[in-house]
Amino acid sequence: MFETILYQVENNVAWVTMNRPDKLNAFTEQMNKEIIKALKSAGKDTEVRAVVLTGKGRAFCAGEDLAGVNEDTDHAEFLRKRYNPMIRELASLEKPVIAAVNGVAAGAGMSLALASDFRLASEKAAFVEAFIHIGLVPDSGTLYYLPRLVGHAKAMELAVFGEKVPAEKAKELGLVNDVYSEEEFQAGVKAYAERLAHMPTKAIGLIKRYLYKSWDHDLADMLEYEAYAQRTAGKSDDHREGMKAFFDKRQPSYSGK
Repeated sequence: MFETILYQVENNVAWVTMNRPDKLNAFTEQMNKEIIKALKSAGKDTEVRAVVLTGKGRAFCAGEDLAGVNEDTDHAEFLRKRYNPMIRELASLEKPVIAAVNGVAAGAGMSLALASDFRLASEKAAFVEAFIHIGLVPDSGTLYYLPRLVGHAKAMELAVFGEKVPAEKAKELGLVNDVYSEEEFQAGVKAYAERLAHMPTKAIGLIKRYLYKSWDHDLADMLEYEAYAQRTAGKSDDHREGMKAFFDKRQPSYSGK
């Protein structure tokens, strides 16, 4: 089904693994397309209630494979055709997405992690805004997500100097949610993903949708959006199950509907 990624669904979690370990999982046009296809598949599959993006081997993703770029490349069209659709697909997926950063996440690889809803890192992971080192500007959503995660001043510093940020420092900055030892990483990500996969999926999707809207709307707008979202969530099977479990004094068993 795929040539540059691996796709597997287990315990309601879709695992999307970038699979070019000899190239540090650097992006090609085919990989961009296959990630989009995998995200679309996860979005349509009612069995899938959480998604994990990770890399095979010692890297998460080293960014674009520069073998596919030359002096004639129109970088604007390059982004519009390949990267922007991937980031939009990730943002519009109303299921929680975890970037399981197993190694270096550089350039557009870091952008992919930033665009995910949660970032879990191995102690071996590192983040690099590598664009400046070849005279380019951060793209693939970085100039949108980075300042919102770490603030304007730190975003400017990371983007301009392009220095490597180790996992623990990334956690201090707010780039990642948690850091695991190399030995505990896989089990930690699995537990985190499966916890999300058994929560009220519709409510999580609504939270994601309207948190994004909050960045561009005022309080009056958001109060109305919250009312709409709450009406939608209030009609869900998961809300009914949550209420029943509360009164029955038991743990709820959510279906994601």
